[in-house]
Amino acid sequence: MTAPRILIVDDHQLAREGLRAVLAADGLDVVGLACTGEEAVELAGSLVPDVVLMDVRLGDGIDGLEATRQVVALGLPIKVVMLTLHEMPGYVREALAAGAAGYVLKDTEIGDLRAAINQVMAGQSALPLDLVSAAMRAESRPEPKGDLSQILTSREQEVVELVSEGLTNKEIARKLDISPATVKVHVERLIGKLGVADRTQAAVVAVKLKSGQARPL
Repeated sequence: MTAPRILIVDDHQLAREGLRAVLAADGLDVVGLACTGEEAVELAGSLVPDVVLMDVRLGDGIDGLEATRQVVALGLPIKVVMLTLHEMPGYVREALAAGAAGYVLKDTEIGDLRAAINQVMAGQSALPLDLVSAAMRAESRPEPKGDLSQILTSREQEVVELVSEGLTNKEIARKLDISPATVKVHVERLIGKLGVADRTQAAVVAVKLKSGQARPL
């Protein structure tokens, strides 16, 4: 049986190279590495891998969710599995809506990742039940009440305001004199608190909440 051809998409070089080594040692055929969403779409079109292992957050440019939508839109026989650190119901829902066939956390065992790849290759979904359940619970969760200042901390409000101005994590870090890694943590937390899937949605919801026009999604 021919080994599945894999494209790895991750904005961290060590993560890409480390995963390639692990998968190669397990007999999988890694045919490409991409560090941005745009590169992922381009390589998916040219290499036509069997499976794309896609991180959700990819730094500047389109994120893994949008990249997944564009890969699926190519209409090629490619399965996308989100491989991420983020155990967030909003991301699970967005990934499925984008056309992903699986959602696997990065701290999973290699055997479980291999099983997920085999499942999507067989035309099945690879979704941990606990994540699906969390996504369903989030859908039925009552909307938080109160204004934005009651939902986010002062720092998170500063961060989301700068996000709404279109600044990147690095630019926000320079503005607030904190590290990009700290900005990333704030962004992830405020996305979770607002119940949205990405920073763009968070910015839109935050602006509406601040003006009293809407509640979190």
